[in-house]
Amino acid sequence: MTEDEILKHIRVLFEDNFGIEPARVTPQANLYEDLDLDSIDAVDLAIKLQELTGRRIKPDEFKTVRTVGDVMAAVESLLSAQN
Repeated sequence: MTEDEILKHIRVLFEDNFGIEPARVTPQANLYEDLDLDSIDAVDLAIKLQELTGRRIKPDEFKTVRTVGDVMAAVESLLSAQN
């Protein structure tokens, strides 16, 4: 999956689950300050990413995720771990 494909999936996920318009979901966007997610939303996001990748996300790894770019990197890492 390319970075563009990952970003498209993430934009759909944010729109469907959090009501955030796709144009706001940029790699630089901060999940908490720019997109108004809270800790419960972050847990929901981690679960949705697990469903997307088929891989379990370690809570310690997800604690460092702050931006959409970090989410993209986490998805890339999970997908590369499958191969």
